Formats: sequence, structure tokens, C-alpha cells
Amino acid sequence: MNHITSEATVISSLLNNRYKVQYYQREYSWKTKQIQELIEDLTNEFFENYEEGHTQEDVEHYEGYFLGPVIMTKDKAIIDGQQRLSSITLMLIYLNHLQQSLDQQVDLNHLIFSSKFGKKTFSINVPERKDCLESLYEKGKYEEKENDTESVINLTNRYRDIEVLFPDDMKDDKLLIFIEWLIEKVVLVEINANSEQDAHKVFVAMNDRGLRLTPVEMLKGYLLSEIKDNDTRNKINDLWKYRVLSLKELEKDGDTDFIKTWLRSQYAESMRVGKRDSEKKDFEIIGDAPHKWVRENRERLGLLKSRDF
Repeated sequence: MNHITSEATVISSLLNNRYKVQYYQREYSWKTKQIQELIEDLTNEFFENYEEGHTQEDVEHYEGYFLGPVIMTKDKAIIDGQQRLSSITLMLIYLNHLQQSLDQQVDLNHLIFSSKFGKKTFSINVPERKDCLESLYEKGKYEEKENDTESVINLTNRYRDIEVLFPDDMKDDKLLIFIEWLIEKVVLVEINANSEQDAHKVFVAMNDRGLRLTPVEMLKGYLLSEIKDNDTRNKINDLWKYRVLSLKELEKDGDTDFIKTWLRSQYAESMRVGKRDSEKKDFEIIGDAPHKWVRENRERLGLLKSRDF
């Protein structure tokens, strides 16, 4: 593998180019859950920096936020990262509509599309998606057609999700500051390969080595470690595996979603206040690391002796 380069790039630079998605790449497939997590991650990180009275100029001194890697070829074919970049494009289209009611706006058009000979070319340039994106950009809605692809249907639905999930308290004087932070301080690592074959090798190497333990697996390890009797521990382990498998059959991350939702519904007594330096509370900590929250709140959950676990 030769000529592999990488560079940390902000959204305003990354989406100033136009990218293609090869025909054999999977459809745009994000669901509501992924959009919700993206919005929560971005807005929470924004509030780590924002203080009442800040202006767009203050964003220059805000901390950056790493959103992940994007793997592509030298001729701008995306091998990995189209889900994330497509979702960011949808968010920029929504934010562009939202800011139209303000006296001033941040120029987002060039990050969404380029125009030549009267034709728009969107940053993620897939011909079958053009009508959908153009309608969302022009009208903020798209009427689905009978022969629309999975990607077009998902793009339309995820745009509607953004409309519903984007926080109301971000639509006031914070909006332009958030937009400025999003495009100038949110960072992706752009990995460029000389050929498509090399780009795929990078993708496999990054995704097929040493899988990390999930929060659910770490929670299981903690709970089992506190059960002293071997027979009981083995029985609980078998029961845990059976329940987790049942949840995963319903949805890929069903086990994680269930445990986070259950813990929040039963024990979350506090939620973070939306401003800079405000501390993460039960709701956010459970969402980030449920295994750590359980360990730190064992007494609150009544986990005092081996039998409790």
C-alpha cells in the first residue's frame, strides 16, 4: 500500500469538495437513533464551550470536536464515511432554512452544493438522490415517489427527524454561533488512498482488528465479578447471554438501547442544564457510559451484597 495520507479537516473544508459514492456502496441507512445521537453529541459538546453573551467571534477560541474518520480515494470516491457526511449535509440544509428568519446568516450554500451552468451538484454527489436533496434545500420537504430508493426514503425521513429533534433552545441567538462552531470546529480525519483497493485495505484494517468491549459487555463483567458463588455466577451468565441475544434479534444495538432506557426510566433523577460548563447528570452519564454509572451508584441501586448483584 503506497501513498496513504491523512489530515484533520473541519467541515467547512471537507464539504467544500464534491464526493461520489460508488454504485456497490451500501445505501444511506441511518435511522432515527443515529440522528438523535449525532444531534445530542454535537449540542452537548457545543454547550461545553458556549456562555451567555458569546458571539460568533468567540467561536475562534472554542474547543474542537472529533467526529470520526472518512476514507476516500484521490478522485474523491468515499469508501467509508458517507453515512456521516450525508447526515451532516441534511443538518446543514435544515440549519440553512432555520437561519433565514435572522437578520444575518452564515453562508452554507457552498458546503451543500456547487452550481455550474444552472445545475446544482451536491456535496455527496449521487444522481438518484439529487431530486430529494434539491427539494429539501428549496422547500424543506420532499414528496416521496413510488420508485424512490432506500437512500432517498431514509434521507427524507432523517430530515424530518432533524426537524423534530433539534433543540428549541438552539433556535434563538445561539443558532449562528452553533453553525459557526459546527463548520469550523467539528473535525474529521480525512484518509486518502491512491487507489480504491488501498482505500478498502485501510477500511478493513480499521474495522477488523481487536473489537472493543461494548458498555453492555463491561456492565456484565462488573456485575458477574461481584457474585461470589461460582454456580450462581454461571447461571446468571447464561441468563444474561439469553436475554441479550433476544434483544439483539430485535435490533442490532437492542441490548445497549434497552439497558440505557431502563436505567434512565428507573433511576435518572437529573438532567444537564444547557449551558457551558454545566455538569453532566444522570441522564447524560447513563447515555454515555451506563456501566460506569451503575458502578458509581451501586448503593443507590441497592447493590450491597453478592446476592443483590
